[in-house]
Amino acid sequence: MTTMNAYITRTCGPDASFESVEIPIPEVASGQILIKVKATSLNPVDNMFLRNDIGMNPALPAVLHGDVAGIVSAVGQGVDNFKNGDEIYACAGGFKGHGGALAEFMIADARLVAHKPRTLDFTSSAALPLVSITAWEGLFDRANLQPGQHALIHGGTGGVGHVALQLAKIGGARVATTISSEEKANIVRNLGADDIINYREQTVDQYVENLTNGQGFDVVYDTIGGKNLDLSFVAARNKGQVINILGFNNHDLAPAFSRGLTIHLENMSIPLLTGVGRERQGKILYEIAKHVDDGNLKPVLHEQQFSFEEANKAHELYESKKHTGKIVLIP
Repeated sequence: MTTMNAYITRTCGPDASFESVEIPIPEVASGQILIKVKATSLNPVDNMFLRNDIGMNPALPAVLHGDVAGIVSAVGQGVDNFKNGDEIYACAGGFKGHGGALAEFMIADARLVAHKPRTLDFTSSAALPLVSITAWEGLFDRANLQPGQHALIHGGTGGVGHVALQLAKIGGARVATTISSEEKANIVRNLGADDIINYREQTVDQYVENLTNGQGFDVVYDTIGGKNLDLSFVAARNKGQVINILGFNNHDLAPAFSRGLTIHLENMSIPLLTGVGRERQGKILYEIAKHVDDGNLKPVLHEQQFSFEEANKAHELYESKKHTGKIVLIP
């Protein structure tokens, strides 16, 4: 077999869509593995690449989606920590210079890959890589979250938010999170949230006063972006830390300056785009797998599962904002 089925987009924009084609199976180079894809998940950046050129898009025609869970099918020279048949997961493609996971097979730099959690199937494992790396890097590598700190995680049922909430609890923090409905309140309660804030019913000033005696949070993780970053500046304590993952807008930094805040702009794609720091992301995924298998971390999946043939429908659902949890697709 020399070709595989893949779902590509030939354009980028409002009318872009996926189509099924036959393309060559990529060849394994030194330091790489070939993955038989069993599942992928839909992250915001995958939809951005479909609809907009943001400078990090893979070349067209493109196979999108970075997250993958699957089985090692071939091993390149110099790779000694994986063998054929290993069950793995990673965020290893779908960006500039790298093919994605909406295909039968995917090439990955072995440094980005880890053995998947033993207690999860491929579908659930595929929901974790990008969001887990983003949450971990933001909380621990950037903000250096400490036990006993009070952390605010915006969007506690979102992709990054629901993992950040659980990781902050693992890190020993008291965790507050924002939600928009009682249904989502129940989800974050089951994930371990200590303080649940319905942002439609409370202002920032109100919940900062109620939960921190007006002092503000030690760490604020903004997974929403836009005006929510400005609200995060108000929610943080003096000399606190704010993490943001969507820094595409213009912001008034005066409130941050007045509090002496440290602002972290977290972009987990840098190792994939530059080649620098890839080993760290593989190690993070091993740590995530341990926490999953120990029963301390679990992914939240949208109830409807999609096939690769339904990739267009999956992206339509994402754009409708009518989903809760990660959207997952299987071949």
